[in-house]
Amino acid sequence: MTLIAIFFPFLSFFLRGRIITSIICLILQITLIGWIPAAIWAVISLQNARANKRNEKLIRALKVK
Repeated sequence: MTLIAIFFPFLSFFLRGRIITSIICLILQITLIGWIPAAIWAVISLQNARANKRNEKLIRALKVK
């Protein structure tokens, strides 16, 4: 998924269900200059989503005890 975020940033957002963000990212990456910020944005967003998912899992595990 990280490679998708680098090479096709808009697709990374689209596959995660963030349609409006995907459209904004696609508009940004239409230019070569905008491609780099779009790729960075997609990778950071992907890492944040993974961290949030991991934190939610840890919180649920703590609440069970």
